[in-house]
Amino acid sequence: MIYLDNQATTRCDPEVVSAMLPWFSEHYGNPHSEGHEAGAVASRAVEKARDDIAGLIGATSREIIFTSGATEANNLAIKGAARHIARLGGDRRRVITVATEHKCVLESVRDLASEGFEPVILPVSRSGLVDSDVLEQALKVPTALVSIMTANNETGVIQDIGVLSSLSRQAGALFHTDAAQAAGKKALTCANIDLMSLSAHKFYGPKGVGALYVRHRPRVRLHPLFSGGGQERGLRSGTLPTPLVVGFGEAARLARSWLPEETCRIEKLREQILAGLETLFPGLVVNGADAERLPGALNLMFPPGYEARALMDAMPDVAVSTGSACTSAAITPSYVLTAMGLDAKEAARCLRLSVGRFTSTPEIVQALDRFGVAAREARSAS
Repeated sequence: MIYLDNQATTRCDPEVVSAMLPWFSEHYGNPHSEGHEAGAVASRAVEKARDDIAGLIGATSREIIFTSGATEANNLAIKGAARHIARLGGDRRRVITVATEHKCVLESVRDLASEGFEPVILPVSRSGLVDSDVLEQALKVPTALVSIMTANNETGVIQDIGVLSSLSRQAGALFHTDAAQAAGKKALTCANIDLMSLSAHKFYGPKGVGALYVRHRPRVRLHPLFSGGGQERGLRSGTLPTPLVVGFGEAARLARSWLPEETCRIEKLREQILAGLETLFPGLVVNGADAERLPGALNLMFPPGYEARALMDAMPDVAVSTGSACTSAAITPSYVLTAMGLDAKEAARCLRLSVGRFTSTPEIVQALDRFGVAAREARSAS
């Protein structure tokens, strides 16, 4: 298998696996148990991981709340913030997001309509960027929360979070960003941000664990999604999975140490495969080409005559996708691409490729060979 779907998930780094293994069998204490060493050892490991994850975004450890992943973190940020604001009273009932957000953000915002909030979905340009003027106009109505992702999960397009968060907070709204796709792949800061969602498996950590940054000063308050023992400062009850949390922390530590070197190498591999594909498919278009994008991200529209599904079927040993893994069962065109102005036929010719830490130059060469065969088969069929 030639794996070029690193925006869907990443291989767990061997160092992360090694860090996790003892916590499944040797050190199996409950990190919330008090009064014995087994619990204390697990608790110290959890807090070490919390420190490492906080360091990835310039936060303090007390601002990191562990969750089961970015979907839960996004739900907690959006619904938890909105419900707390509603309990305080006042006139802030607008919740703003963007048409190209992850499904869990869009659905969380829409769910709040039944609780008296006004969902507002902003459009994007052909490049996938939201216009700051459009956001500023939307903020003229008293707004509770703005949620805009740092980097898109299908195109890799990076929003100007600094500008967008400043506009939102100046208008009195909380600002949340889903940074699951960006964390570990570009330098991040939580400065001027109230809430930030993270996911371990997007940057070589384990699946099943994520985190929500919740600003402490001035303090952001949330209404918990569910009741329980009051773990994670009362915001997310439930026993923490120590092995996964330890792996998350190790992934964050590795990302901080390898980021500059890794970014350069991954960008070169991306440009190598793009150059090869442009030769094989004259007229190939990069979606979001005019915007800053993640170093390993490529979302490509192939010329007429090359359907994305047909290309995938012609090279089953190359892992690529037509869009988000969370909506891969859908037969409709990618809503991200149609929001960027592509019609259904154009979106059906689009593939998402993403290189990562474990992608090698020989694999790029092999992938291009497979694409070459698929191109010839498509031309013969037509």
